[in-house]
Amino acid sequence: MFTLLFQLLQQVTECDTKMHVLHVLSCVIERVNMQIRPYVGCLVQYLPLLWKQSEEHNMLRCAILTTLIHLVQGLGADSKNLYPFLLPVIQLSTDVSQPPHVYLLEDGLELWLVTLENSPCITPELLRIFQNMPPLLEQSSENLRTCFKIINSYIFLSSTEFLQTYAAGLCQSFCELLNDITTEGQVQVLKVVENALKVNPVLGSQIFQPILPCVFRGIIEGERYPVVMSTYLGVMGRVMLQNTSFFSSLLNVMAHKCNQEMDQLLGNMIEMWVDRMDNITQPERRKLSALALLSLLPSDNSVIQDKFCGIINISVEGLHDVMTEDPETRTYKDCMLMSHLEEPKATEDEEPPTEQDKRKKMLALKDPVHTVSLQQFTYEKLKAQQELLGEQGFQSLMETVDTEIVTQLQEFLQGF
Repeated sequence: MFTLLFQLLQQVTECDTKMHVLHVLSCVIERVNMQIRPYVGCLVQYLPLLWKQSEEHNMLRCAILTTLIHLVQGLGADSKNLYPFLLPVIQLSTDVSQPPHVYLLEDGLELWLVTLENSPCITPELLRIFQNMPPLLEQSSENLRTCFKIINSYIFLSSTEFLQTYAAGLCQSFCELLNDITTEGQVQVLKVVENALKVNPVLGSQIFQPILPCVFRGIIEGERYPVVMSTYLGVMGRVMLQNTSFFSSLLNVMAHKCNQEMDQLLGNMIEMWVDRMDNITQPERRKLSALALLSLLPSDNSVIQDKFCGIINISVEGLHDVMTEDPETRTYKDCMLMSHLEEPKATEDEEPPTEQDKRKKMLALKDPVHTVSLQQFTYEKLKAQQELLGEQGFQSLMETVDTEIVTQLQEFLQGF
């Protein structure tokens, strides 16, 4: 059937008919997904010719882009063999200085995204196409969401090369965007920053340094939109937990800017964090919050000790979120911990994981949220605090915590 459709595509001369045939081909490829691989050789060879012939027919080119999207998804990592044709097509379709972009941009961006998601590795050409992105971000159009997905895909694909090449411009674009886009747009920008910190905590902090004071200020001032506040806390949690020295220097900078003592500012931040913990709905971010605040312990800093009760409250909330009880042994375990051994079993109905899915899995295996047991971490931090203050001092500190919370904490830490 596929062969017959392909022959028909070659034989018909009318532009409209070719579009219809391409549409049917796209549907077939989408339906059979990876099973299309043995049959696509002829189509792959023909599409560049058809693209060249359709220079004056933008709607036909749109149909070719749609076919390519499904083709890349069907080929998966093997789609890299199409790059000599594919990448110039993406380049042209997403270049706002080229007239055809008016017709091709939306499908071109979608093709760019699936190409990245299925790419086994970065190539210089794939990296170079990103030069098309800054003008797209300036447009602040309805395609912005796809643009952010593309940026995230580059971060997952090759964070170091990508960030070192484009970060300065990207950070500038983000700073401008944060001033004049919607709440949802702000969240999308911050999620990119969060992903950069997740993939590369040191480089991510350095590169997006100009954005972090705005995040810090948003937390201190109690950002009123819960979804924005949640993202602020996610970003700051990453910095606190995974780049402690940078967090200290950020705190120092903010103290100068706000004309406050560092300790006072830290205290205000912890207080706001505890107060707004309910804004965070994602379990990963809730656990991250607990880990980040616990990472401030052990400490003899009077401000941190003053906020000890809040830190414990957040930790117990986090434990409630992530701990599951084994009914047989009556012991708790952190359900967010992942191991290399866990291979998600794809059922027949499910699509196989893309290269990006695999990258995200590998990233999760290095992420403290998925590798550090909150139960163990809480125990170790409290033990260290006890050793620092001595039994009596520690007991005085624990007395600041609500007795019900202490009981719940003890239950979670049984066996340690």
